Amino acid sequence: MSLEEKIFNFKANISVIGLGYVGLPLALNLADVGYRVTGIDLSASKVDMLGRGESYIRDIPNEVLWKVNQTGRFHASNDFSFIQHSDVIIACVPTPLNEYAEPDLSAIYSVVEQLQSYMKKESLIILESTTYPGCTEEIIQARLEATGLQAGRDFYLCFSPERIDPNNKHYTLDNTPKIVGGTTPQCSKIASEMYKKISKEVITVSSPKVAEFSKLLENTFRSVNIAFINEIAMMSEKMGVDVWEVINAASTKPFGFMPFFPGPGIGGHCIPLDPMYLSWKAKYYKFFSRFIDLANVINNSMPDYVVKKLHKLLNKRSLPINKCKILILGVAYKPEVNDYRESPALELIRLLLAEGALIDFYDPYVDRITLQDGHTMFSVAYDLKAFKQYECCILVTAHKSFHYRELKDLNVPIFDTRDAFRSFDDAHIYKLGSGLENETNYDAQGKWIEKVSAVQG
Repeated sequence: MSLEEKIFNFKANISVIGLGYVGLPLALNLADVGYRVTGIDLSASKVDMLGRGESYIRDIPNEVLWKVNQTGRFHASNDFSFIQHSDVIIACVPTPLNEYAEPDLSAIYSVVEQLQSYMKKESLIILESTTYPGCTEEIIQARLEATGLQAGRDFYLCFSPERIDPNNKHYTLDNTPKIVGGTTPQCSKIASEMYKKISKEVITVSSPKVAEFSKLLENTFRSVNIAFINEIAMMSEKMGVDVWEVINAASTKPFGFMPFFPGPGIGGHCIPLDPMYLSWKAKYYKFFSRFIDLANVINNSMPDYVVKKLHKLLNKRSLPINKCKILILGVAYKPEVNDYRESPALELIRLLLAEGALIDFYDPYVDRITLQDGHTMFSVAYDLKAFKQYECCILVTAHKSFHYRELKDLNVPIFDTRDAFRSFDDAHIYKLGSGLENETNYDAQGKWIEKVSAVQG
């Protein structure tokens, strides 16, 4: 039976390498539709948890994992030798940036070494990890072909970018179009056949390089536009205009405008990293992207900008930031997830600690964080009485599960970086992009009155 027939008839054995936010959902979906799937991960603790039916990813309830385990079609292991029994090997390994903002591809190199040791002929190899245009061919294809094999004849090779959006209930693996770029048309055809089993729409492009570039373009587009609206927020403050009201007004135009929103910085594994992959690779072609680099500068400067605004807020209350007790509300990189990778809260906390502030955080989804210096912080419990003891709160992540009215009623100054308290017009709530520094409101006796405009509606 050919590989294509095995895939079509659910007879293919599949290995998914890397069981994180991308690999685990993919592995479970493939097992759920009928394939036999081995999930491979270096973490023994993850493998043990999955064996017990315990999920470490919030989007995957234990019940879903238990149901798939009951089918007998999925099991987890840290033994890479299972690759030798696999018809399809999908790599979903981490590809972070190093301290010099350069791609760290060590995990991909490690996967290639395992493929060289265990891969059988006529296997389909798919890379889903985000990387630079050309990586699939320059690293995986080149190294495998150096052993005498040939892509498209002895093995099949594709790149298919992951498009996971944690906690997105509307767009999932099932209804988010899947892009596939193979080193040959036959490679693309075989991989597309598999992805059609779990995705309603599969789009084939001409090469892995196009597929790799498309993923970077998606998130670079977001990074540049977020940087633009962050700059607009700073501009609006100078002009004394509420940027959130401006965005709401502009969003009423049914064409030609797409709303983006300011914040204390960008987070997650995609938006902060993907543009830098593209910029890094472009330099090999003597091309220097001013848009990408400028967006990166603006977005990375937002935590520092928040601290400067906080100084103004505290000064108005005659409070020094040194020894000031501050509560960070939310450290996850986006609402309703337990992932704090690259969260702007981490840099914000580092800056505040350097200023001598006394920092705690509360996040219902993140019980602990590890700062850059290795220091571990634990979330405080939700205790309104204890929260009253803080001199200021900073809303960083707008979790829907926060009780905003209860937090507002504490009467503790709140610096809202996400417009989460939009329905309240209380004097002790300050908003990023609200024109705080230019407000000059006085009563009849000439005494300054604190007031921050709120977005209406």
